Formats: sequence, C-alpha cells, structure tokens
Amino acid sequence: MTKNFKAKKIQRFVANFLPFLMAGLTFLLVNLGSDHSVWIEKYYSNGLYPVIAFLLSAFSELLPFSLWDVFWSLFILFILYLLGRVIFSKFKFKLFILRTLQLAALLYTFFYFSWGFNYFRDPIEKRLNWTRHIEKKDMFPTVLDSLISIANASRVELKVADYPAIDSLIEQSYRENAARFGYKYPNGSRRAKTMLYTWFFAKSGVSGYFGPFFNEVHLNGELLPTEYPFVLAHEKAHQFGISGEAEANFMAWYICNSSKDNRLKYSASIQLLQYFFADPFHHEAIREFLKRFDKKAMADIMAQRNHWKELRNETLDKAQTTANNAYLKTNKIHEGVMNYNSVVRLTLEWYLNENPLTDASPSK
Repeated sequence: MTKNFKAKKIQRFVANFLPFLMAGLTFLLVNLGSDHSVWIEKYYSNGLYPVIAFLLSAFSELLPFSLWDVFWSLFILFILYLLGRVIFSKFKFKLFILRTLQLAALLYTFFYFSWGFNYFRDPIEKRLNWTRHIEKKDMFPTVLDSLISIANASRVELKVADYPAIDSLIEQSYRENAARFGYKYPNGSRRAKTMLYTWFFAKSGVSGYFGPFFNEVHLNGELLPTEYPFVLAHEKAHQFGISGEAEANFMAWYICNSSKDNRLKYSASIQLLQYFFADPFHHEAIREFLKRFDKKAMADIMAQRNHWKELRNETLDKAQTTANNAYLKTNKIHEGVMNYNSVVRLTLEWYLNENPLTDASPSK
C-alpha cells in the first residue's frame, strides 16, 4: 500500500466524518450554552453574532430576492437528484444516506453559529433588570384600557406607498433604543424581502420569518398595510438576535409604539390587542372593554382575520404549526407556539416595571 493511497484514504475518512464531528461539537456547545446564558449573552449575542450578521447581511442585501428560499429549493432538488441516482444508476443507497446526513450535520452546525445560539441568551426581563412581577389579574384591566386608548387615538389609514417610510422609521426606532435593550446597532443591514413562495406561506398562516443562513428578513406579500409595520418590526427583532417569539412580539410593539408616527403606533396597538383579546382568563372583562374600542379599528382587525381565513389551507396551517412547535421546543422555548401569546405577560411586566401609568404592587 503506497503512501499516496494511505494519504488519500485518510483524507476521505476526514472528509466523510468532519461534518459529524462539527455537529457533535456544536451539540455539546448548545447544551453547555443553554445552561450558561451569561456566556451566550457576552461572547455570542454581543460578541460574535454582530460580526456574523454584518458579514452575512452585507452579502444577502446585494440581491433583491430571498437567498434563503433559493437555498432550500436547491437543497430539496439536490436531495431528489441524489435519490434519482440511487434509483436509476449505480449510486449506492448507503452513500445517499451518508451524503444526506453530512448535509444535515453541516446545516445544523451553521444554523447555531450563524444565529441559533441566541436562543440561549438572557431573557429580556433580566437584560432590562425588571425586578417586579405580578399576576395578570392585577394588571390586565389597566394595561388593556391603556392599549385601547392608544389604538383609538392613533388610528390612521395605511397604504402600500407608506412602506419605505415605515421601514426607515422602524430602523430609526431600533437605533434609538439599542442601548436600552442591549443589542448592537447597526448589526448589519435589514433589507426586507418578499417570500418567493408567498402563496404557500399564506396558506400556512405565515406572515413573515427570519432566514438565519443569510441573515434575511422576509415578509409575506399578502400582508395588509395595517399589519406591515408590526410584522416588519417583529422580523427585524429576530435579526437583532432576539430569538423568542414573545420577545420579538414585545419588541415589535415597543419599537413601533415609541415612535411618534401614528402609522407605527396604530399597527402595533391593534396587533398587540389581538393577543390581549385572545387571553383565556379575561373573557368577561374584555367584553366591557370592547365597547370602548373604535369601530373602525375593530373593522380593521376583522378585515385582517377574514383576509387570512380566506387564504388559509387547514392542512398546511396545521402542518406548519406542528413543525414550528417542535422547532421552538427543540430550542428551549418550552411553550412552543404558545410563546407568541406570552407577549401579554411581557407587556404587563413592562407597564409594571417601567411605565408611570401603573403603581400596582407586585404579587407575593
């Protein structure tokens, strides 16, 4: 056996198993990081990730279409190509399995280093030094009344032509609030892109998503103007390394509500109010508060619901919800998709800890 043959055999062995070694090390870091949020916050979320975000977004913003969507399309086609070779040629099935697992291992590793470790950073309550905590029943009516007042006072007609200005205003608000919320600004760039498969995601009930592989913000082309500011701010929150859905919802509301522009304030108010209206513990109280709600604002909410109901495909919606639920739970979001609704709790605690409207005492 020649030295060259031995060297090639070693190289082939390393090439075949390096992806699994990388994935194994990543798995160990994920489990270590999930128990050491202080390390993640300091060394990843405020250390390595802003550099990664800058590099990936600098590349992805050069193209107007979604690299994330193109990547997954090519990935699926490549797997089908390999499967076709297994069926119609001499490509071995074992080799097909090996190549598929290698790709999965590389994607797993890249996901966590490109963005995924943000799932294990300090919760927003700790980052903001909130010390007061209270049960929903003690704060809910006061906060709901305040939100309805804001929505009524800020109601305005939104148009597609407003989108560029809205994007700029959201960026301005994120810049002004960076020090307060502990994220790096500019953290790369956030060129919002329309999903390539808008029709599919609309039927699945997905209004937007963040693509971590290329650091891209995606919006569904079926969004109504009243939804646009809130959904855009939500997906930008993910780009800033805010991973939890409740936190992204809260940031979207806060970023829009802190703006002086009524287009942002109104969109954020009516989106957040829908989470409050869906709260299962306060149905009777909500009925009374709805009488104070502007009829045109309620019509806007009903228009949103009817719009997505008409687009929805029940099978795709349930499949997407199941997949998203499993994904979130895998990344230590134990509530799964119900985490979106936890924005109610975060909003109540924000009012308690930071807003002068409330003077309630914390529960014991």
